[in-house]
Amino acid sequence: MSQATDFQLDPMDAAATEAADLLKALSNPGRLRILCALVPGEMSVGDLETALGASQSYVSGQLLRLRNEGLVSCTRDGRSIRYQLADPRVRPLLERIYEIFCPAV
Repeated sequence: MSQATDFQLDPMDAAATEAADLLKALSNPGRLRILCALVPGEMSVGDLETALGASQSYVSGQLLRLRNEGLVSCTRDGRSIRYQLADPRVRPLLERIYEIFCPAV
């Protein structure tokens, strides 16, 4: 999109609620950090606890919300549950957010 006039509102009319719901899920710093941690690949709750410096109950609660939103999915690996990004639209959004807000990293 090179100009503001190229931006068509009609397609967004149909998708505005869905887009807003996705952005609401990303608006929580904890959920955003969890999703960013999952960009490279799947992780267990324990891996996420360590990466985020957060408690198991907090991470599990946020993962439940993200699962309910359809943003992450999980697979059982023996006694461990591993989480991964489930919505293909999330990875490019997270990558762009990272580019904008973490340019020096």
